[in-house]
Amino acid sequence: MNTRIKELRAKQEQITAEARERLNQIDESTDETRSKELEAQHDKAMAEYDRLEGQIQRELKVAELEAGIKAREDEARAKNRPIDPAAGPAAAPDDGEISYRDAFHEYLRAQGQLGAMRPEARAVLARGYAAVESEARAQTTSNSAGGYTVPSEVANVLIKSMAAWGPMYDPGVTTEIKTTGGGQILLPTVNDTASTGGASNGEGVTLTDDGGKDAAFGQKALGAYSFDTEWLRVSKELADDSIFAMEALLGDLLGERLGRLANSQLTVGTGSSAPNGIVTASTAGKTAASTTAITGDEIIDLVHSVDPAYRSGPKVAFMMHDLVLAAVRKLKDGDGNYLWQMGDVQKGIPASLLGHRYYVNQAMESSIAAAKKVMLFGDLSKYYVRKVGDPLIGALQDKDFWPGFGVAGWIRFDGELGDTAAVKHLITAAS
Repeated sequence: MNTRIKELRAKQEQITAEARERLNQIDESTDETRSKELEAQHDKAMAEYDRLEGQIQRELKVAELEAGIKAREDEARAKNRPIDPAAGPAAAPDDGEISYRDAFHEYLRAQGQLGAMRPEARAVLARGYAAVESEARAQTTSNSAGGYTVPSEVANVLIKSMAAWGPMYDPGVTTEIKTTGGGQILLPTVNDTASTGGASNGEGVTLTDDGGKDAAFGQKALGAYSFDTEWLRVSKELADDSIFAMEALLGDLLGERLGRLANSQLTVGTGSSAPNGIVTASTAGKTAASTTAITGDEIIDLVHSVDPAYRSGPKVAFMMHDLVLAAVRKLKDGDGNYLWQMGDVQKGIPASLLGHRYYVNQAMESSIAAAKKVMLFGDLSKYYVRKVGDPLIGALQDKDFWPGFGVAGWIRFDGELGDTAAVKHLITAAS
């Protein structure tokens, strides 16, 4: 853990202690005005905690990318060959090598004729054009459509609105099955949990053979549903005039759109011509007594509604919307201990709820209202996400887009809960 992350974690620890101290001041003798003031201070503190968590995650991501770059450099040196800077469409030029942006603009000037391009430009384009992992209105030089990026005296920093969209497409959360083709995958299932051994037998008695104890097998299927972002038009003027490489910038934005789309489908998909989202597929674990609130005891009941066999795996966790988490952070158990724990900064232990980690999923219900599935708990590895290849971001120039170009994203996946006993939900009262 680098020094910067340690400093941020230490700040989080201090914020958590101060937030808890404020909540501890609220008891039966605290008047309503003071209670609201202390709760507002607590909420403000936890918002700062979340802001710092975002900084930490960005630091970790940068560290990961830096490690990848260093690994590629070390590999290149070991093989005694030039370092390839083209890790993607936005790779920076090295020692005079043509950048992806320059190559793409040369492609536009050649009106899509690859033969009219320099061989080195074609090579750069080929490296990043078709494989970027991660609507039909024209992006033009008018301000809101992209013109704010055209410099008159504009800093080359783009302020991009962000919104969290994970975590269901993350292979570290669920179980990932990655295939090159989209043929149906069948998942055999068996539930023998209600079966026990037969009756006690006397000496020499023949074993019963009436089929009454046969295991019942079943199966679930994973298909491959395709989704896209629709085409996004980019005018030639914007491509030429913008201080940013618009094809790379818009590719990033469309990649995030695909991420939000996938997370939503894998969370609340209907299962009809679409993935069976984990919330949709989960079974009821606990029904809250209230339509507008949940209690610490009800969360404990949710945990124990899941069989102990599903409560010890590495991917056992809670999942909820951030606004529901905000409410949970204020809850205590019967002994006055907070259910939400920050974790151990020094040991790198993440924040937890009742000893289990949790995931924020913004596709889940954001408000605690009547008949809402506000929380999940269980072994998330029992949810299978089938991915066909990688998400694609493509750029195209033809008569419909010329002299500009179009950018679109495409993704193909499915999801299904293999064992419905493994993940259960907490639902509020109907009325």
